[in-house]
Amino acid sequence: MTHFEPEPHKGDLAEAAPEESEAGVIRPEFAAEVADAVAAEDGDELRRLAGDLHEADLATLIENLPGEARSKLVELMGSDFDFAALTEVDTNIRDQIIEELPTQTVAEGVSELEADDALLLIEDLPPQEQSEILQAMPAVERVALQRSLEYPENSAGRLMQTTLVTAPPFWTAGQMIDFLRDAPEQDLPESFFQIFVVDPAHRLIGDVFLDQLLRANAQARLGAILDSDRRRVSVEEDREDVARFFQRYNLVSVPVVDEAERLVGVITIDDIVDVIREEADEEIKALGGVSPSEELSDSVWWTTKSRFLWLFVNLVTAFIASSVLGIFQNQLQKMVALAVLAPIVASQGGNAATQTMTVVVRALATRQLTRLNTWRVIGRELVVGVLNGASFGIITGIGALFWFGLTGLGVVIAFAMVTNLVSGALGGILIPLALHKFKIDPAVSSGAFVTTVTDCVGYGSFLTFATLWFGLR
Repeated sequence: MTHFEPEPHKGDLAEAAPEESEAGVIRPEFAAEVADAVAAEDGDELRRLAGDLHEADLATLIENLPGEARSKLVELMGSDFDFAALTEVDTNIRDQIIEELPTQTVAEGVSELEADDALLLIEDLPPQEQSEILQAMPAVERVALQRSLEYPENSAGRLMQTTLVTAPPFWTAGQMIDFLRDAPEQDLPESFFQIFVVDPAHRLIGDVFLDQLLRANAQARLGAILDSDRRRVSVEEDREDVARFFQRYNLVSVPVVDEAERLVGVITIDDIVDVIREEADEEIKALGGVSPSEELSDSVWWTTKSRFLWLFVNLVTAFIASSVLGIFQNQLQKMVALAVLAPIVASQGGNAATQTMTVVVRALATRQLTRLNTWRVIGRELVVGVLNGASFGIITGIGALFWFGLTGLGVVIAFAMVTNLVSGALGGILIPLALHKFKIDPAVSSGAFVTTVTDCVGYGSFLTFATLWFGLR
């Protein structure tokens, strides 16, 4: 039974079954039906409803269930529940489910997963709970997970799968195919793309992709048909660097080696997609002043605390910008039009700075902005600021002229607009670069500083030009 399908055409909506979803979003009616089965403790009905769901769809279903029904669903489905679904759910929900489930149930479920998925489920648990789960697991899986936990957080060692296919170089293609055909399913990875050829010390010699293996002569030795490409990553390499490695060379998988060049695992593209998504999420949250770890399931109190500091910083910078207006309070009292137009200049500069800052922060994160092209990018942003400043200076100047009927006011706001957009462009690139140089995350910190610069320059330049032009004191 299929419960998740692509969004149907309008003409098909009437034919869609009540339990099916549109565009991968679960139907409330289906979630309610599952919740009723959980409440009735009807395991057979649960297996009928959710037993065939893909792990990602099962995760969506879990997130849409009441909190008390989530762990109960896992227990009622028993061995038919795919623990890989827990790798797809919100972190808080996952931790809650694991804490509520019996240790033996978690251990059995984790044992069925690839090492990287199993590690994701237990790595953030309290040490005592983590130890209990590991002790309840079979020895082979336990040792593999304990070894993975010893690697640094966010390293390739935490990301890799340890179940892989290896062979000596003297095996023939025919022998390799026979081995793969006859090997027990549990001894092979769930999915794999290549055979890794190793020497007696388990050092990586090269690899043979499956398509190459199938096209080779049955008597051809693996050592003769392998690709000896040296593309591999260290077990302690940061996962962001690994993701960039995949992107640069268009890889679908890459071997992981230790300091002695011994093969210890493999990282596949599905894991890298998750890394890219998580890093993008963190960058977006950081630009908005939100904690990278914030989830929709977080409590009100935790969310309030995590956002308070950033809002406080913005309040301080707002006072700094407002102090500029205080300097010109006499001029504002004499010419009310200045108070009306000043926020326009500051706002437009802030928007221009945010555009530049977003591009620069992203370029720093992806390492596209280097010493070789920094000055060229600064020059480009400066020219863009001048051109946009001149364009919007003319537009706002004409608008101010028609609004207040003062030619001089149009000239003043035009010059102020050019000044602020140029300062916004420079601030949007120089501030992130400075923060990056001092090892401060520019995504988190740039916004407040850049906004302060454009507010102060916007208000200050506009009111200064007006004071000089109209002789205000």
